[in-house]
Amino acid sequence: MPEDITTDCVIEDDRWEAAGLEDLAARAVTATLEWHRIGGEVVVMGCDDARIAALNADFRGKDRATNVLSWPSVEPVPRAPGAAPAMPDTDEFGDIAIAYDTCAAEALAQGKPFAHHVTHLLVHACLHLLGYDHENDADADVMEQTERQILAGLNIPDPYEETSER
Repeated sequence: MPEDITTDCVIEDDRWEAAGLEDLAARAVTATLEWHRIGGEVVVMGCDDARIAALNADFRGKDRATNVLSWPSVEPVPRAPGAAPAMPDTDEFGDIAIAYDTCAAEALAQGKPFAHHVTHLLVHACLHLLGYDHENDADADVMEQTERQILAGLNIPDPYEETSER
């Protein structure tokens, strides 16, 4: 297993302290990188809906809050639909921002424990940093299957079992 896995956590919204974001992020990042047998660093910022809405507007042109955003440090290598991505040639994979308000509302609406939902979203975002996407059905299937396997290793139920949203 890789030795050097680092998760740096920046807390901008104090509710993330009480929710244990540092531990959730370390658990999600470590599980994702270990599953891929690689080491490296990921930065996770816990914020609120206002902050993530501003980031979403600035970087994606979408003027609304979202649950999680990710910024890979290197561009993914092009691949055929449904093929697993080549791992980035770096040990600094990128940054993730996660919004407390949206995550809490989604977990409640979906009847899922908050920690499970947040861990899933962090694994999902971490996979984006590694070059996964869900731009087409074949790539979405690969990404979702990888998420399921990583989350199963953390004893978190299949997040797609009750919904088919992507």
